[in-house]
Amino acid sequence: MKAIPLAAILFAAFAFAACTNTSSNMNSNANANTSTGTVTTRTEPTATPTPRYGEEQAREERERAKANKETIGQSLDDAWIHTKIVAKLISDTQTPERKINVDVVDGAVTLRGQVDTAEAKTEAERVAKETDGVKKVTNQLKVVPAKAANTNKTSTTNANKPPVKGKTP
Repeated sequence: MKAIPLAAILFAAFAFAACTNTSSNMNSNANANTSTGTVTTRTEPTATPTPRYGEEQAREERERAKANKETIGQSLDDAWIHTKIVAKLISDTQTPERKINVDVVDGAVTLRGQVDTAEAKTEAERVAKETDGVKKVTNQLKVVPAKAANTNKTSTTNANKPPVKGKTP
């Protein structure tokens, strides 16, 4: 029975010792709020390692580009630039990525295809220009507004039909 209080006292002593040992806690904030007795910990952001972009990924990207009638130069940088621009266009709600062809040769980007608005054309160019590694952007996108819905359809209501004998409208 005497062992339980003794164990509790030892546990509390070790816990107290661990809390007061600041040499092992490098993240404690020196400006902790002393009126409440709380210690704020601050963690520094760590850089996430960038996955290596290799020849295998570049080969796959060139195959996808070829299927979409796009051109990528033979350098690893050109394939990586293409990958980044296409990913940005896909994630940008203002650009219809699948209507935009992206050619990259020696860091020079050419945008081809059709977009619905001048804003989409401008946004696609901005995305390409702001991509790391791009040396030049040629915007050959054509603005072709989406076809308006046909509003000249004839009405199918009964308003223009003569009344049937014996029935009231």
